Amino acid sequence: MKSALNLRLLAMALAIAGALSANAADTVPADRPWLDAKLGADQRATLALQAMTQQEKLGWVMGWFGNDFADKKRNPAALPLSAGYIAGVPRLGLPALFETDAGLGVASQAGKTPRERTSLPSGLATAATWDRKLAYSGGAMIGAEARASGFNVMLAGGVNLLREPRNGRNFEYAGEDPLLASTMVAQQIKGIQSNHVIATMKHFAVNDQETGRFILDSRIDDASNRMSDLLAFQLVLERAEPGSVMCAYNRLNGSYACENDYLLNQVLKQDWGFKGYVMSDWGAVHSTVAAANNGLDQQSAWEFDKSRYFGNALEEAVANGHVPQARLDNMVFRILRTMFDKGVVDHPVAEGGAIDFAAHALVSRSDAEDGMVLLKNAGNVLPLKAGAKKIVVIGAHADVGVLAGGGSSLVYPVGGSAVTGIAPTTWPGPVVYHPSSPLKAIQARAPGAKVVYLDGVDAAAAARAAADADVVLVFAQQWIGEALDAMSLALPDNQDALIAAVAKANPKTVVVLETSGPVLMPWLEQSAAVLQAWYAGTSGGEAIARVLFGEVNPSGRLPATYPASASQLPRPVLDGDPKDERTRFAVTYHEGAAVGYKWFDLKGLKPLFPFGHGLSYTQFAYSGLAASQKDGKLQLRFKVTNTGAVKGKDVPQLYVAPQGAKWEAPKRLAGWDKVELAPGESREVSVTVDPRLLATYDSGSKSWRVAKGSYKVLLARSAADAGAASINVALEARTFKP
Repeated sequence: MKSALNLRLLAMALAIAGALSANAADTVPADRPWLDAKLGADQRATLALQAMTQQEKLGWVMGWFGNDFADKKRNPAALPLSAGYIAGVPRLGLPALFETDAGLGVASQAGKTPRERTSLPSGLATAATWDRKLAYSGGAMIGAEARASGFNVMLAGGVNLLREPRNGRNFEYAGEDPLLASTMVAQQIKGIQSNHVIATMKHFAVNDQETGRFILDSRIDDASNRMSDLLAFQLVLERAEPGSVMCAYNRLNGSYACENDYLLNQVLKQDWGFKGYVMSDWGAVHSTVAAANNGLDQQSAWEFDKSRYFGNALEEAVANGHVPQARLDNMVFRILRTMFDKGVVDHPVAEGGAIDFAAHALVSRSDAEDGMVLLKNAGNVLPLKAGAKKIVVIGAHADVGVLAGGGSSLVYPVGGSAVTGIAPTTWPGPVVYHPSSPLKAIQARAPGAKVVYLDGVDAAAAARAAADADVVLVFAQQWIGEALDAMSLALPDNQDALIAAVAKANPKTVVVLETSGPVLMPWLEQSAAVLQAWYAGTSGGEAIARVLFGEVNPSGRLPATYPASASQLPRPVLDGDPKDERTRFAVTYHEGAAVGYKWFDLKGLKPLFPFGHGLSYTQFAYSGLAASQKDGKLQLRFKVTNTGAVKGKDVPQLYVAPQGAKWEAPKRLAGWDKVELAPGESREVSVTVDPRLLATYDSGSKSWRVAKGSYKVLLARSAADAGAASINVALEARTFKP
């Protein structure tokens, strides 16, 4: 009996093994070898492409909008209120592409019932953390929400440099320095793509203002471009391998970015070896033959363009030879390869996934806290002390929420906006406030105090209420968005006069700035403290209160220079007319690669606040700066010590200045680290410098050249710091690519 039982068990085991083997074999049908995940992305894309009809190929290169637009109805297969849709090929097991904006979270196009999702703080806030891990975790969080919402393409991240502080989309980007911007955006993209979601590097390239964005011509020489805007894109590409690149609206040196052979074919695909696909921005396509032959792979949301350039027109252009068949095949191959490489085919998405909003709110809060920059703190008025009897909070709807930026990146908050009806209520609005009340968070931390709120409309009334307060917190705001530059760096709606009046009435006035980027501060000398809170995202109110009360030690550092006046800028007056979208004009970037702090250094200008600036509730000391060279790379090391009384995070910065060679500016950021230290604790820091940050670009040979000579390395707290320590290093001449 026992023997018979064993035989039956053996037979059952063999049968199960045989069934599992058969199921495994069935996983990859013989007629669909491209579904075999063991094959490489290139091989899978080649096999899938070979199985396609011409009509199926053409289906991949033209997208549809996910919402009604003008007189055009959305494709019913697209997810409602989404950025875009590209039909798949079900008979080949290839899923459709579902696209969502943007770099702050899962955005919704305007509609009656937009998706309510978690919003990160602004891109500048994330850049201000100077924390690679936070950038990655934020990207992973919004990528997870994209997947749970049914999307497999996320139109993030933006890496355009902050050349123009009035740019309406600066809040989506990561500041003025190519090393800082690329490092932070690359980490965000890696986080997004960890969810098997394709990320999109954008807007390629030199798309640095919104005024006239459809018609302006960005003019800059090749070498300067390669050492500034293009260097930021190149570093993101190398470090994160984004699946797609979005070409911009503007022209570059005469040609539209989405039909620019120099940008798309020569730089991106040839020089940098980009293997993914190029999609257009929404409304950035102007031709069929030129766009296809010069490097555009996919027309996004054709409804925004004047024609279905990559529809019947492309089919005809291929048929008559104006666009080679091989070019169409390459366009489709790049899209398919990306889908296989990023796991879109092997990990199909479905709408309705679970989202842990509480956990994701904490991710957003951590990002906001570490990105807040304490610009000034006279008399250590911050952190707020226990025992205050009266605290007055003024302005910016701080009683109910925190401001968000406008345009395609807007993430609608869970529970709806805390404030409604503020103009503009339509594109690039609506104006939205995330329902995270700074006032309530402040009240919770000051149980024995009388906490009074005033809206700030009446400056005189606000000053009277502030006069006898232990501390006054004035919240100031600047709403800006896509398609809308700030025409002035001054705070709007007479807020400067409000702050001045309150600060005159009470010297213990703390200003909290909820702005897109740099603003002027005529009241700076009269105020006790200034905290740059940016657009602080889903948990912004709580994050602001935690920093004000010292539960979090501020550790943000500015990713952009704050000018003392518009006259210090390379273009004191913004080029173009915001009311004229027809008359073409050029923006000449005569500063070349001297962007931001480099321009201020070059011209000997003193900013209001320098790039890299930020205060703490503790103090740090640096020592032991040393250098070595290995495999052609400069390696720097030093020690950081917390010499204060509380735990805190520091961002020691390394700048390099040539002593003989000529650069675009006196020095460049060469590296940094962010370290958290307890009182009295020390840590050794090591930084390896990318050789391109020590070189100049030679357009003739398409190579980077390090000049032989002495280079000064400064260990500093900001770009304007003379340096806590410095050393000289000798570099040998070197030429290299890319």
